[in-house]
Amino acid sequence: MSGATLAGAGLVAVATVAGAWLAGGRAGQRQIWFAAAAGALVIIAGLHLLPDAWAGARSARIWPWVVPLAAVAAFAAAGLAATRCGCREHKERASGAGAAAALAVHRFLEGAAIALAGSVAVALALAAHAFGEGLATGALLGGQARRRVAGWLALMCVSPVIGAAVADAVRVPAAVEPVLLALASGVLAQAAWVSLRAAFRGLRPAGLLLSAPAATTTMAAIVTMLAVYAVE
Repeated sequence: MSGATLAGAGLVAVATVAGAWLAGGRAGQRQIWFAAAAGALVIIAGLHLLPDAWAGARSARIWPWVVPLAAVAAFAAAGLAATRCGCREHKERASGAGAAAALAVHRFLEGAAIALAGSVAVALALAAHAFGEGLATGALLGGQARRRVAGWLALMCVSPVIGAAVADAVRVPAAVEPVLLALASGVLAQAAWVSLRAAFRGLRPAGLLLSAPAATTTMAAIVTMLAVYAVE
């Protein structure tokens, strides 16, 4: 594995931790961070993972509709798991853990660290992407023990390196990748839904569109969209 690949992985790791620190370091603004998390997760799930899974299914010549079916199933399963956790805080934490796991799988398959070696522009775009992912995870995991949060963040940070190392030795079957990406998109969509509910809780319907959470969600979605399309 080249030094450029490791440097790129380090940049993604720093951006991930920075996003999580920003969300977790200001507990009084959790509603705003939930709004930002929702905007980032909606774009990552809907405009990044799901299209990649659909394209991967067509390339692998498997039934394309397995992608939306897998995504819907993962969305429902993640929602059921969060519901069984009981109180609102536990639901948010469960969604955070699911989002962190899904993002780790996504990064493993995407091979982000290898792509970083290609150009500075791609490296910066992936860092912005990683910042949004870290922000979303940090907001959802807020309130958990620091050791547990650090563990999830560490998994997200090392998964691209592990994916690059595994890719050198064993090739992941083409038919497996789109299904895993679809499952990850469903989990992230559920996490986005939990984030939206937390961000807009207590606001009157008449003022939702002009509220600070609405503006934050929109801005986070735009920034993440630009990062996603810069990577592609």
